[in-house]
Amino acid sequence: MKKVVTFGEIMLRLAPPGFLRFSQATSFDVVYGGGESNVAVSLANYGIPVDFVTRLPNNDIGQCALMEMRKRGVNTDNIIFGGDRLGIYFLETGAVSRGSKVVYDRAHSAISEIKTGMIDWEKVFDGAGWFHWTGITPAISQAAADVCLEAVKAASDLGITISTDLNYRAKLWKYGVEPEGIMTELTSYCDVILGNEEDAEKHFGIKPEGLDITTQGHDVTAEAFLSVCKQMMQKFPKAQKVITTLRGSISASHNTWAGVLYDGKQMYQSPQYQITDIVDRVGGGDSFMGGLIYGLLTYPEDTQNALNFAVAASCLKHTIKGDANLVTVAEVEKLMSGDASGRVAR
Repeated sequence: MKKVVTFGEIMLRLAPPGFLRFSQATSFDVVYGGGESNVAVSLANYGIPVDFVTRLPNNDIGQCALMEMRKRGVNTDNIIFGGDRLGIYFLETGAVSRGSKVVYDRAHSAISEIKTGMIDWEKVFDGAGWFHWTGITPAISQAAADVCLEAVKAASDLGITISTDLNYRAKLWKYGVEPEGIMTELTSYCDVILGNEEDAEKHFGIKPEGLDITTQGHDVTAEAFLSVCKQMMQKFPKAQKVITTLRGSISASHNTWAGVLYDGKQMYQSPQYQITDIVDRVGGGDSFMGGLIYGLLTYPEDTQNALNFAVAASCLKHTIKGDANLVTVAEVEKLMSGDASGRVAR
């Protein structure tokens, strides 16, 4: 099987233990993760050959991030070094009616100061069949956006399948540009587009017909997104599949979880899961994307099964502390078969 390549920022995550608030913390738990690195870890767990490409500072913290990728079976040979620091984010984990909070400390990170020409994309894409990026990377800085565009152009020229998770981040996009122009050009190269109603509206001004996104929650239905999918395909004619996750936020601890996929002809809908005691929802979308890429590569003629795998995989991610989804194919298939008992495996 040809390898998958992902490109983006890996960060140091610092979180108070358990459900403590920032003001209660006397220590922080350390995790390394990021949108594209989390996808890479998922794929490696499923046995897919995968490269993660980024720029890291050549110091002990950068080396820790590198070791985390290597430990999970992700190839790091194409990571470049430079800059002074790894980006950091602080996470306060919510519970019940108190939502989680994220505080970024990522200004002047190594990847934010990356330049075009630093990465040999022809070398990176040797033996690759799929390239994945997210909307987080071009939101970091103009320089990161320029390199992301360099990457999608190179992948497109080589006939590589390109996917994106639009991932709008209101706390980013602070370098004086509107996201629509940058994201429209980047997304125009994509074959597979993942995004929710906020991503479509904030990046492209595309809104679901008959749905007020300010009232999103457990009342959001798959049917409401069909108009978004059609508008996305009209705007991006290269796209073969448009996908969204359907998260119903009953509370910070209890979500419903499902997904829909539109291929231009048919709308596929997954089963809905009740996630009643969330351990860690950060990385939920990344785990969905990792599962979807695996599913589309493994079941190319069975789109429904690919979608079901993605939703089941990301459902399980909500039970795992940290950014990355550390589950196996067998565990995902067990949940897909209807076994959600959580019985001890002896």
